[in-house]
Amino acid sequence: MILNIRPVFALGLAVLLSACATDRTFGAAAGIEVTQLDTLPEPRGDFSYRIGPQEALQIEVVGAELLSGKYFTDDQGTIAFPLLGAVQLKDQTPNEGAGKIADALRGEYVVNPQVRIVPEEFPVPTISVGGQVNRPGTYPAAGKQTLLRAVTAAGGVSEYAQLDDVLVMRTVDNQDYIGLYNLEAIQRGNYSDPALFPNDIVMVGDSPAKRRLETILGLVPLATAASIIIDRTTR
Repeated sequence: MILNIRPVFALGLAVLLSACATDRTFGAAAGIEVTQLDTLPEPRGDFSYRIGPQEALQIEVVGAELLSGKYFTDDQGTIAFPLLGAVQLKDQTPNEGAGKIADALRGEYVVNPQVRIVPEEFPVPTISVGGQVNRPGTYPAAGKQTLLRAVTAAGGVSEYAQLDDVLVMRTVDNQDYIGLYNLEAIQRGNYSDPALFPNDIVMVGDSPAKRRLETILGLVPLATAASIIIDRTTR
């Protein structure tokens, strides 16, 4: 099968991909483009915390207690700051935001402003793992995360997992991609363990064949189970 020949296919998405667990085709939906990429593109830039809308920020201006205090960003990521009015902080790191406020205060209001911004909560970068794993959920993306490590963190694959049908979903530059991997081949060292990044989504596929085998084993006597299994699965 084509899925076992290459370690990964990348799919450029224009619409969301949806399929039932038993459908092993890929790239068949309208708007899906099967590319010739060997690996998923890596996200650009860093993954440091950036200020977002409706967040609480503790802002300190050294030596200016009247300017220091707790500020809240609105739904556009803007704060109302004394003397300055509206200050846009969305998508800036705390250091970038502090520098922006310091530059605006410098000279006219404060001779040499020193500003510090400390968010009340730092969102932890995460990777989501679902499908046929023992503990589906969201896990911290700390350190150098890989596909095998993420699946292991989720308790490993379940008994019904389809190891050659493991998807990694990623968005790069507003373009959605899906990588299709053979987890067993990676475990055997036939392919390198692909790196994962914050906000990636991993989905381990389901094996209908394993479910059918379990059903057969439950319906027939043990003495005849082997011959029936071979007959049913080789057609």
